[in-house]
Amino acid sequence: MPKLIALYIRSVVIGFAVAGLFVALLLWLDVGGLGGLVWRAEQQVLAVAMLVMFHGIVFAGVQFAYVIMSMAEPVEPPPRGRKAPVRRAEPSLVPVVRGRPGRGAGRG
Repeated sequence: MPKLIALYIRSVVIGFAVAGLFVALLLWLDVGGLGGLVWRAEQQVLAVAMLVMFHGIVFAGVQFAYVIMSMAEPVEPPPRGRKAPVRRAEPSLVPVVRGRPGRGAGRG
């Protein structure tokens, strides 16, 4: 089996395991009354299965993204040497010539 496929399957298994734990804690701690709502529902199994499935999809994607991004090679810092001089902006006077009366901006 290719390494990338094995990595993806491993990430999915970890993601769904974390999702199962997360949903169990979510229902046990009754966050926002969700636990009571699920236990009073007619289709308890369906509600729990949907919670685990959708959280599993999210957590598996996050796990796979984390593993892939952590495989990147570390970025080397830029070489340290003489730095380019910083040019500072200095104000300068600009002469203004007044044109003929009546032709200035905003008049008319």
